[in-house]
Amino acid sequence: MTRSERTEGVTLRQAALIVGFAYLLNPVSYAEFTIYPKLVIPGNSYETVANISSHHGLFLAALFCYLINFIEDIIIAWGLYILLAPVNRALALLAAWFQLVYAGIALVGLFNLAMVYRLLTTPEYLTTFGPGPLRAQVNLLLHSFRSDYSLALVLFGIHLLLIGYLIVRSRYIPWWLGVLLVINGLGWVIDSLQPYLYPDADLGFIFITFFGEVVFMLWLLIRGWKIQEPA
Repeated sequence: MTRSERTEGVTLRQAALIVGFAYLLNPVSYAEFTIYPKLVIPGNSYETVANISSHHGLFLAALFCYLINFIEDIIIAWGLYILLAPVNRALALLAAWFQLVYAGIALVGLFNLAMVYRLLTTPEYLTTFGPGPLRAQVNLLLHSFRSDYSLALVLFGIHLLLIGYLIVRSRYIPWWLGVLLVINGLGWVIDSLQPYLYPDADLGFIFITFFGEVVFMLWLLIRGWKIQEPA
């Protein structure tokens, strides 16, 4: 039994597979690219409120997709810490904390979506606020969620930068995966800061950097079970 097995109770191979499956089973892309854009129409609070009111079950599904995503991010932070602690335990712990803080901020922001659901599924709120103020409240809550999530993704990008560096330094994970994750992390940081620092910049090309996590996930699922325990 290796030292990592004695201290953590989980082998590197097990940690790799846990992280890989947590990535694979993450439903956030369904919420972000399928449900949310159908319901929330930028600049049109009338249509947004009408969509959510008519399809509140779909909106609730998006909310739970985000919730599952942020919970899985906590599991991924734990798994990556175990996987990369043999390289540099202090940096692996710092990377885990960046992801945990990101997940915490995003979870707090998720309460805004929960409040939107409550406002639009409880008839008394329409009577209390009136149509105009209710739409304004919903619009504010939706923007608050996006702002919280966007700023939290800056921390997530820094987490990926640290993870990428640790992978490059490791001897048991291909170095090029680390390079992809560093690029991925820079993409998240640049994209998430756009509304605040360079709102008019065209960053459509940044999307290509996000595939680093997909490649990393596939490697963990296909090759992760062959990782050799370092001395």
